[in-house]
Formats: sequence, C-alpha cells, structure tokens
Amino acid sequence: MQQGTLPLELARAQESIEKIAGDFGLSFFRVVFEMVDYQQMNSLAAYGGFPTRYPHYRFGMEYNQLSKSYEYGLHKIYEMVVNNDPTYAYLLEGNTMLDQKLVMAHVYGHGDFFKNNMYFAHTNRKMIDAMANHSTRIRRYHERYGVEQVEKFIDACLCVEDLVDPAAVFRAPVRPNDVIAEEPEDETREPGRMPAKSYMDRYVNPPDYIEQQRQKLEDERTEAKRFPSRPERDILGFVMAHAPLENWERDVLGIIREESYYFLPQRQSKVMNEGWATYWHSKIMTTKVLTDAEVIDYADHHSGTVATQAGRLNPYKLGLELFRDIERRWDTGQFGPEWEACESMAERTRWDKQLGLGLEKIFEIRRIHSDATFLDEFLTPDFCVAQKLFVSNTDGKTQKTVVSSREFNEIKQALLFQFTNGGRPAIELVDANYANRSELLLVHRHVGVDLRWDWARDVLQNMTMLWRRPVRLETIRDGKRVRLGHDGDNATEETLEKTAAKSS
Repeated sequence: MQQGTLPLELARAQESIEKIAGDFGLSFFRVVFEMVDYQQMNSLAAYGGFPTRYPHYRFGMEYNQLSKSYEYGLHKIYEMVVNNDPTYAYLLEGNTMLDQKLVMAHVYGHGDFFKNNMYFAHTNRKMIDAMANHSTRIRRYHERYGVEQVEKFIDACLCVEDLVDPAAVFRAPVRPNDVIAEEPEDETREPGRMPAKSYMDRYVNPPDYIEQQRQKLEDERTEAKRFPSRPERDILGFVMAHAPLENWERDVLGIIREESYYFLPQRQSKVMNEGWATYWHSKIMTTKVLTDAEVIDYADHHSGTVATQAGRLNPYKLGLELFRDIERRWDTGQFGPEWEACESMAERTRWDKQLGLGLEKIFEIRRIHSDATFLDEFLTPDFCVAQKLFVSNTDGKTQKTVVSSREFNEIKQALLFQFTNGGRPAIELVDANYANRSELLLVHRHVGVDLRWDWARDVLQNMTMLWRRPVRLETIRDGKRVRLGHDGDNATEETLEKTAAKSS
C-alpha cells in the first residue's frame, strides 16, 4: 500500500478537484488518498476503513464475506473514507480515470461533512492512531491471559456495544460545585394529617387516605434510594464504573465503548452524509470536471449509485433528493407561513420569490442536523409523492412485499422509527440493585425500532458476563409488558400483568 502517493495523473486530478470543492465552499481536513488493490480494499472494509484494528475473529469473517461477494461479482467497493485529521481515503486499483475522479469528488463531500457537522465534533480526529493503540493493548492481553479468554470477553462487549447515550456528548460535565447537597430525608416522617377533634378525625383523615399517603411516601423513599437515581442510557459507561471487572476487562470494555462513540455519528447521519457527498460529487463532476467523452459513462455510474430496489431504502438517493428539494424550496421561497397558507395549486406551481437562499440553507442543515431531525423537519407530502415513497410490508400468504400505505404521516413515522437512535432499540438502565439483589434491570423504550426477540436472550446472557449477576429487560410484546431475564445459565420470561393479577 502506497502511503499517500498517487500516479501523476491522479495527483493532478486530486489537486484540481480539491480546489473546485474549496471554491464551492466546502472545507475539510487535508485529504490523503491511497491506492489499494481489491484484497486490501476488502481488508480495510472489514476493519471499518482502518488499516489496523484489535485482533478478533469477526473481522476475518467480514473479510471472507466481502472477498467472496467481490469474486462472485455481487459488489464492488468504489470509495472508502475515514473521519480523521488528515482524512484518509482509498482508491481501487484498476478503476477507470472517471471512477477515480468521481470517488475523489465524493470523498471531499464526506470530508466537509465530517469536519463541520456538529454530531462529529466530539470524535477523535486521530482515531487511526488510537485504533493502532487499541490493537497493541489487546494483543498484550492475548499474550497475558490467552486468546480464547480475551476473545470471549470481547464477544460479550460487542454484543452490547450500541448501549451508549447518543446525547451524552452534548451535555456539559457536572462539576462538584454544581451539585447541591440535600438534607437527608427523615425516615420516620408520617403523612400530614388535617387538624380535627378526636371524634371527627376518622372523617377528616380517613384511614384509607392516610394509608395511601403513607404508601406514597414509602414509594418516594424507595425511588430516592434507587441506583442510579435516574434512567441511564450509557449502559457501557455505567457497567465500566460499577461492575466487578478485572482491570484488563475494564480496559477492553473501555476500548469497545470509545470506538462505539466514535462510530455513533456515522449511524446517526447515514442519509445526510451520503446525500451530502452525492450532492457535491454530482455538482463538481457535471459543472467542472467531466469531459464530453465521459458524460455517458458518468451518467451510468451515477445512476447506479442512486438506484433503488424494491423494499429497500437507498440513503444516497434519499439524502441527495431531499437536499436538492430543500435547495429548490429555499431558492423559490416555498416555505414559511405564507406558503403553507396558500391553497391554490396553480399559484403554488408558479410560486417563485427568487430568494436564492437554497445553498445557504443546505450548508446550515449540514452543520446542525442528524438523520432523525433532518427527516422530521424537512420531509414534506409533496416530496414523498414526487419520490414515490410508501410503507411496505410482507404479505402473510404470498410472502411478497406489498404496499401497505402511501399516507404521508405513516411514511414519515416509518422513516423516523428507522433512523431514531441510529436504527437501534433504545434501552435504559433503571435499577442496578433490582429486588435488592444487585441485579440489573433494563427497560426498552419504544421510540424507534423494536427488539429482535431471537437476539434479546443472547444479549442478556452476555450482559451477565459483564455484570456478574442476573440481568432483566422489560419490554412490550402484543400489548403486554414482558420481563425477560438471564442468570448466565438459564433464560426466563414473565408477563407482568399476569404476575400482578396472581399476586392480588
């Protein structure tokens, strides 16, 4: 692999495209392109774009899958770019000059997004070095504790690597001076009673009411003693701090958590990131770079990038078209109260305030939004109709994908569910001393995708390896609250409504 050196023709193309991208207003860290063959490209893809990762068999499995897919002609990786300073990107040997220029233009779009989107602001810009450091540390643990033991523990960590808090990086750390000491609550305090003479007391302060108030006080005391005091989304961080782990295990878990936070913004902005890069490669190529002889081939390759398949959402296509739609709307003034109040279709068709605010608006959106907020704020009924978006499901009899709805609200809800929390179930830790037995109680919040029931028990089993005690998870299935559990050996499941009915 050549370290940042390109043939003269490609080096000149990079210099030209970099200048064009800068003239369009894109800003990015220094971009280093490396030329690799398809085996190196598949290896890099298996490692998430990094030349070095900690040793684990999952990377070998991913490489094997990618290699076979390439050999059978099922896929071909054209571009790969790493959020780093400098930004590293890879070009595949044997690609045509047109493909290489297209990839370069696409990469500069990604580089601008990485540098300027607020969700990436917290990420480690020297992550290539950090990944190499992680590799060295875990190899030392292999030598000291054995490959099998370390890999088994990494398996458990990877099973729950997504259990981090998406909003943690936007919160200011709590300083000691910010914590207000509270007076300890009087455990003997009784419910307040209304003053009354003895013969009227049972009417003014009914025994049932006093008992309810006493139970309410007891519940409040129990809640105040709960640990943690409020639901915790960063479950990996909590386990790191409080689980009875060996020092090397805590370090390995910290490595997995650090890498999970690094990759989190990429899960949160897949549509925006790919749409932004596709928007700019299209503008750069069609306005400044293409020669007459390359136009047809470019159109063919670009159409392949934004092509859609039945039942599958293409983030390149969705992001590109939504950015273009926003640019058009803000250029023509098709937004705001006046536009929303206009009910004449003829007038809406002719509407053009010639504001020219489109480019400024999409740069603003690139800076402050993630996929969930991007789709929530800018998806419109007209856009859904123009792009022929719909909600589909699988027919129970024929097992074919069929259209279930074309209603805007249902389309929007389906998209938001898919991109909320990066497309992962939202899990919170609510009690680390459940039933006063140091057991872990998790709760599934139904704000996005649902649980995979065939995975849930395996995840709980791996959590017991980290927590060293039983772990339970509350969720909803078929309209009923269900609590799944695992003690490391056996899985349990109970329906809470039935349990409550029996106990009463």
